[in-house]
Amino acid sequence: MVVQSQPAALDHFPLIKACKPISMFSRIPVVDLSDPDAKSLIIKACEEYGLFKVVNHGVPLEFMTTLEAQALKFFNLPQSEKDRAGPADPFGYGSKRIGPNGDVGWIEYILLNANPEIISHKSLSIFKNNPEIFRSSVEDYLSAVKRMTCEVLEMMADGLGIDQRNALSKLLRNEKSDSCFRLNYYPPCPDLQTLSGRNVIGFGEHTDPQIISVLRSNNTASLQISLKDGTWVSVPPDQTSFFFNVGDCLQVMTNGRFKSVKHRVLADTERSRISMIYFGGPPLSEKITPLAAVMAEGEESLYKEFMWSEYRSSAYKSRLADNRLRLFEKSFWQCQ
Repeated sequence: MVVQSQPAALDHFPLIKACKPISMFSRIPVVDLSDPDAKSLIIKACEEYGLFKVVNHGVPLEFMTTLEAQALKFFNLPQSEKDRAGPADPFGYGSKRIGPNGDVGWIEYILLNANPEIISHKSLSIFKNNPEIFRSSVEDYLSAVKRMTCEVLEMMADGLGIDQRNALSKLLRNEKSDSCFRLNYYPPCPDLQTLSGRNVIGFGEHTDPQIISVLRSNNTASLQISLKDGTWVSVPPDQTSFFFNVGDCLQVMTNGRFKSVKHRVLADTERSRISMIYFGGPPLSEKITPLAAVMAEGEESLYKEFMWSEYRSSAYKSRLADNRLRLFEKSFWQCQ
């Protein structure tokens, strides 16, 4: 009997074995921001999937393509030059290692504070080769995406029947908003061809802890989401559109009406994937609790109140696949 060994280059990377081919999911909700029914479609998508695609969003395509080109220039630099911008702490350049708790993936990334006034020393190392072009492309992109995100959150508030339509968007517009921006690069993984049906994890399964995540990627199909029944499906890529993910904080603020979506990225044998994610977070001192306007009469909160700084600290001490919200569910403490 011949036993096929795993390539040495992949020794430290998590693998998954698909029991059956994972198909492209054709039912991802699509929200046209010019549609009068957009707010209702957003609510339905958040309840059913925790994810939706936004078209007619108003973000110039030039902003997306320029930033992608600048990011690829950085990721294609010699490793020694990229390493000068790392290791991530949490901001800066990182490779393979995702967070401080042992998670790894077939990935390189840049993590930046989304506030243009706050630039870390390591971030300056990223910008130094083409400082004006790279930095301005990040700022142009983030400004447009943040504006679009706030528009979507205000539609969401309208759909939830919240009188104060900026109840969610004001948290991102706050000058102390704890939002961040991540550029992920997944190089091709040719050794996959020797793994006999197994896949290398690019970024392991997880939910996002913030309020909302806004993703744009190139046309490499590597993103997967978990449906309510636990089935994993592939999300068809669309490099001209944005994908919105419900985060853990938004799940709490809607008292579980919306579910933060579990997702992951797999490596590809031939094509690289590059993605840009804006993570919209509240100020560190913001108390996270279900919004009174979304609660039915007599409905009790499923979660104990917490500050975002408390939850962020707890999330960053956990592994990617952990159920981070479990520790903040009242039912968890009632069972202790």
